[in-house]
Amino acid sequence: MTKIGLLSDTHNVLNPAIFDLFQECDEIWHCGDFGTISIADQLRAFKNKNFMVRGVYGNIDGYDVRSVFPEKLSFTCEKVNVFMQHIGGYPDRYARGVKNDILQHQAKIFISGHSHILKIMFDKKTDCLHMNPGAAGKHGWQKISTIIRFAIDGADIINCEVIEL
Repeated sequence: MTKIGLLSDTHNVLNPAIFDLFQECDEIWHCGDFGTISIADQLRAFKNKNFMVRGVYGNIDGYDVRSVFPEKLSFTCEKVNVFMQHIGGYPDRYARGVKNDILQHQAKIFISGHSHILKIMFDKKTDCLHMNPGAAGKHGWQKISTIIRFAIDGADIINCEVIEL
């Protein structure tokens, strides 16, 4: 089983509570708008040097983040294919090309950020779970910062928790 901490849109502000909330996580996934690469460095360092931080860059990220993280990321966690893109939309309102990417990569989880709106919904048309963790930072119009914690056990996505910071 792999325990995952999911966040997005930190905008260069990392709430210290995240370290306690993600203490049991095996990996952290960040869906863009880090702010600066120091956010990723802090996430990597909080457990050990080799801690897995996966992510994509967002529209506000500069060269420091873009030189480390791609625009789109496709990977497999246990037996679950994952596709991540910061500006990706959501079921029935995907950004251009995203639905094709989901289908091409046979993703069972599609993660996006950008909107600062927490959203978890299943898309029957693509047989894929869409997750947007909302915004973990302070920048933006959201009143409550949010993150998600969940686990992947083989081919199962389990124990999904929405956490308000």
